[in-house]
Amino acid sequence: MKNLFENVFFKMGMILILVLLLLIPAFMVQNLIHERMNRQQEAVEEVSSKHAREQTITGPILTIPYIVTSESKKSDGTVQINKIRKYYHILPENLSIKGEVIPEKRKRGLFEVIVYHSDLKILGDFDNYDFESANLNEQNLELDKAFLTIGITDLKGVNEQVKINMSTKTSEGKNDSLVMCSPGVLSSDVISSGLHIRYPLTEMPSKIKFNFDLSLNGSEELNFTPIGKITEVDLNSPWTEPSFNGTFLPTNRKINENGFTADWKILHLNRNYPQSWVGAEHDVRNSQFGVNLRLPVDVYQKSMRVAKYAILFIVLTYLVFFFVEILNRILIHPIQYILVGIALVLFYVLMLAFSEQVHFNLAYIIAALMTISLVFLYCRSIFKSWGLAAMTASILLILYTFIFIIIQMQDYALLFGSVGVFLILAVTMYFSRKIDWFSIEKTEE
Repeated sequence: MKNLFENVFFKMGMILILVLLLLIPAFMVQNLIHERMNRQQEAVEEVSSKHAREQTITGPILTIPYIVTSESKKSDGTVQINKIRKYYHILPENLSIKGEVIPEKRKRGLFEVIVYHSDLKILGDFDNYDFESANLNEQNLELDKAFLTIGITDLKGVNEQVKINMSTKTSEGKNDSLVMCSPGVLSSDVISSGLHIRYPLTEMPSKIKFNFDLSLNGSEELNFTPIGKITEVDLNSPWTEPSFNGTFLPTNRKINENGFTADWKILHLNRNYPQSWVGAEHDVRNSQFGVNLRLPVDVYQKSMRVAKYAILFIVLTYLVFFFVEILNRILIHPIQYILVGIALVLFYVLMLAFSEQVHFNLAYIIAALMTISLVFLYCRSIFKSWGLAAMTASILLILYTFIFIIIQMQDYALLFGSVGVFLILAVTMYFSRKIDWFSIEKTEE
């Protein structure tokens, strides 16, 4: 049996099989990372369900029901008049939203969740009613059943009663009123969740102005829908690392140690739906934009990136062991290969466990030092040489540093990684250039 282990090509085949077998626990580590990631998402869902979820504000939208009549003949030859109620939706001419977003970190077990409170002031006006393009007969409009709808994704986040100041200008003069909002929507053509007010009209006004304050809680994201012909949004917050998402980026933004300010200006020409339409002809959700207050460092995403390099760690470490055997005539038992491989895989579990308690970079360094120290001391016992053990530990240190630099990069990770692997291959070819593989049958004791 010992002679078999001394055979170089048998040893190479054995190492290949061990590498493949160690990929099983490496994949198990990736599954563990996914499991912890799912646990984090469950924590976010639990907190969000009690506080309020991601919020998207749409509106207000003015809706006027109208009656469509048609005739049909019955079997007895009489004519039946059919009436169908549809809804004509009108978007604001101008829409302005200003406010502050105040974030708060909450913990659920080991996991942190970002929630926020926002105080918004919303104002605008309606003054463009294009009945001709919608082929509407004004006489069929049910003006006395008109209503306004404000879209809010999660009504649980509404903190205070919403009161809308309405100002209507008609031929009879100007009429001002303060209207209390009611929950729910009267038509789900455009908005499926939100608040509404009934606003009966006696005639189509030349202009309707509105303004109201909205105190709203949410989790992680605050989004808006640019339904105004001109939509302007101005936000400020003490959150220092925002992520702006959606269809539109801020026109101006400023981020510093005190927080961020951002403003958007969006025209109706920038989106793919008109200012008025009938029924559910258009979907406004694709034009949403806003700010994301998620935690800036995704521990599990970085852990997964590191775990994908497990095969590189195992192969290079085994390659060092193999060359030590060849060049220094040292026989290493397969069990010793397996124990070192398990130590390398255990690094990822240590890194994941520590990263849930401390900053990811510190967790990586602690796990790397523990693994290098363990392998160094074990190699000293195997090789009977401090020099060879130090060389193995140095190679691991270089490799861990190399991977650490890669995961800190975004734009140049692929370039740096491919060049690094090329250099590793070049070094391997350099040290193996003088080995006569055809003349080697076994290592000498």
